[in-house]
Amino acid sequence: MKKISLLGATGSIGQQTLDVIRAHSDQFQLVAFSVGQNVEQAIHIASEFHVPLISVANESDVQTVKNAVPAAQVLTGAEGLEAVASESGADVLVNAVLGSVGLQPTLKAIEKGIPIAIANKETLVTAGHLVMAAAKKYNVPILPVDSEHSALFQALNGENPKQIKKLVITASGGSFRDKTRKELEGVSVEDALNHPNWSMGSKITIDSATMMNKGLEVIEAHVLFSMPYDRIEVVLHKESIIHSMIEFVDTSVMAQLGTPDMRVPIQYALTYPDRLPMGSGKSLDLTEIGKLHFEKMDYERYKALDLAIQAGKAGGTATTVLNAANEAAVDLFLKKQISFLAIDEMIEKALEQHSIIATPSLEEILATDNETRRFVQNMVH
Repeated sequence: MKKISLLGATGSIGQQTLDVIRAHSDQFQLVAFSVGQNVEQAIHIASEFHVPLISVANESDVQTVKNAVPAAQVLTGAEGLEAVASESGADVLVNAVLGSVGLQPTLKAIEKGIPIAIANKETLVTAGHLVMAAAKKYNVPILPVDSEHSALFQALNGENPKQIKKLVITASGGSFRDKTRKELEGVSVEDALNHPNWSMGSKITIDSATMMNKGLEVIEAHVLFSMPYDRIEVVLHKESIIHSMIEFVDTSVMAQLGTPDMRVPIQYALTYPDRLPMGSGKSLDLTEIGKLHFEKMDYERYKALDLAIQAGKAGGTATTVLNAANEAAVDLFLKKQISFLAIDEMIEKALEQHSIIATPSLEEILATDNETRRFVQNMVH
């Protein structure tokens, strides 16, 4: 029985992780989880899985959860997240929390020798050098949950890194993939949240529409697989069937394919190096699909992707600024305080005003993160 702790249980990845645990209740046991505001859902999860340790975002919700689940220990804030990550006796931590709050709990879990199934892009983008250095020091595997990185991880399995020519990350193009940049002026929040292929949380869906999601994934791929940026390519692939590819020095290409279902990479991260049946999963039928389409990436059209790659190449705290500015700007857009195209503009301004720290400490990363969020919010107020 593998014990699982889960940061971000009520988000899209969190919910699908619970689906996997539910489907294989003889293999997995949920021993701790965190939630944000969704207390009702937290009570439901705790009751269903008989979870002994829960973390909620707000102090005011602690007593409500305690009353409903008296057998559980209920914590809050940073202390709660760190307890779920590192004090729960878990065999694997699934980091599915949204935003850079996932960073410190992840580092704590690594220090305890707990393998990390990582779905939280921001942790690797904000402080990838610290996470990977800690993982190396404590000999802890970092198992990617993103469908693209899971695909690369599977394709790279057992291969000689010196024989890899490049990584190719596929992108669906998001909800505005058929619009020109000019046509994006004045698009609504509701339009942006309408993703053609995947069911995801609102922040990730907006990132997919701006293509920042792909930019963060390029940085993640660089961090996870130690691949230079000029050897990571992004290709537009509307069907989301090929999740990513690698090309070898002999021009042979290896791709990982499958129907768009996040439970597949989640389950693989939990079972690695083994595999379990996916009972309710739909098998891929290429004859049914008939055709797959690919296009070159237009970096002028998808400015956020270009900004992300530039920040990645600049290194240091540039990626921290990129991520914090994006989170703050997306939040403002979702609250209808700025336009869709203003997201890119704000990120660019935040990067322009920042003096990069080449190899930042955790304290410097957290300070940069806070300063950047303030800078973006002050552009509106």
